[in-house]
Amino acid sequence: MTLEETMKALESKASAATKRTLMRHGAPEPIWGVRIGDMKPIVKQIKGDQELAMQLYDTGVSDAMYLAGLVADGAKMKHAQIERWVKKARWHMISGTSVPWVAAEHPEAIDIALKWIDSPKESIAVAGWATLCNVVTTTPDEKLPIKQIDALIGRIVKTIKTSPNLVRYVMNNFIICCGTYVAPLADKAVAAAKKLGRVEVDMGNTDCQVPGAESCIVKSRRGLPVAPKRKTTRC
Repeated sequence: MTLEETMKALESKASAATKRTLMRHGAPEPIWGVRIGDMKPIVKQIKGDQELAMQLYDTGVSDAMYLAGLVADGAKMKHAQIERWVKKARWHMISGTSVPWVAAEHPEAIDIALKWIDSPKESIAVAGWATLCNVVTTTPDEKLPIKQIDALIGRIVKTIKTSPNLVRYVMNNFIICCGTYVAPLADKAVAAAKKLGRVEVDMGNTDCQVPGAESCIVKSRRGLPVAPKRKTTRC
């Protein structure tokens, strides 16, 4: 499919109700309001088309940018392309999902994420922590820099209360991911979760809630010491 054909197919699935919901969650224009489930048939048609994925993201339409994240292979992207993606992400659905999906697949994923989490720009810091979440969720423990991740858990405990609003949300999620998927740090993550308690995040005019880290870890493990690593975090 060409870019024009893909955009037409995507726009044909738009819903005014979905658009209103997404805008309540912070989505800026341009956005059409396409449900993720309705994108899946298009994903099947364009899967593997890396060039098209890049073109979709560059349109600036949120629905197309999200679709690009479902299709692109981050391992095939240049560092400069990933940096361009994070700079173009104008709201948390893109900075917290599409960008981290591809960044986590890049060979320099951890270095990229560690740079991003220190950014004064909230959307970039969100992308950094979300990328780290994806990395620990999908990467075998023996390939993870455990000491660095351990230090990040300690950093969160010390700084989460003074961090930007949406950064607090992904920091909390990082604790959950470590406690759920990283065996060497599982106990430390649970201890951190207990210290954090309920993390306060302004979710705007939505019904979304911040998950309690400790209870979420226990539930996600399903009775196991840790949960099996996931093949992908895309959804």
